Amino acid sequence: MATLRLLEIVRSQPQPVRLYHASSSEIFGNAREVPQTESTPFRPTSPYGCAKAFATQLARVYRESYGLFVCNGILYNHESPRRGEIFVTQKICLAAAAIKQRRQQDLVLGNTASQRDWGDARDYVRGMWLALQQPVAEDFVFATGELHSVQEVIEIAFGAVNLDWRQYVKTDAKLLRPEDPARLAGNPTKATQKLKWTRSTTFEQLITEMTLAGLGEGSESKVQSPKSKV
Repeated sequence: MATLRLLEIVRSQPQPVRLYHASSSEIFGNAREVPQTESTPFRPTSPYGCAKAFATQLARVYRESYGLFVCNGILYNHESPRRGEIFVTQKICLAAAAIKQRRQQDLVLGNTASQRDWGDARDYVRGMWLALQQPVAEDFVFATGELHSVQEVIEIAFGAVNLDWRQYVKTDAKLLRPEDPARLAGNPTKATQKLKWTRSTTFEQLITEMTLAGLGEGSESKVQSPKSKV
């Protein structure tokens, strides 16, 4: 409902306002096509996905009905050293660093076979800005188009600090999600062609940077990404 109120505020302004709405890959949920595009039907599987689907559709309605400049950025998982600790990528990266420094003994996870389309948050923020510079508002998928598993995150993170993950990683069925979105991978072709948007960081570079940042007592400034220019 906050998005609806914001759209109403924008509509009431005497001067045109450009609005970027942060949508999510979770709107697709159990999508029947892989990869997903801007026209893939919504099939959310979580309350968060339902809320995002509602807000995304509202943005489209206000754009088409009232002529507002409102664009939906449908972002797939975007990571960086600033990622919150509740998210699995950061949980793994910080744990690997903490175990290396003997501040933690092990890491407990749920489904390590789960796959996601993970990209660099800095690349995606650049995409947001590019979407707002267009003469006409449109929706764009920002994604890598690549699926990687939680297990891959584990192996890269622990490898970055020269540890054997098998000695420290445990699984707990209690951490399994009741309904996990199936194969959410985005097709960024439209953003690539219309916005000239490209990625600057690989999956392995991203996870390695996040892990090494965890060694710096929480300071990401001590680690320079090999592709930090954004």
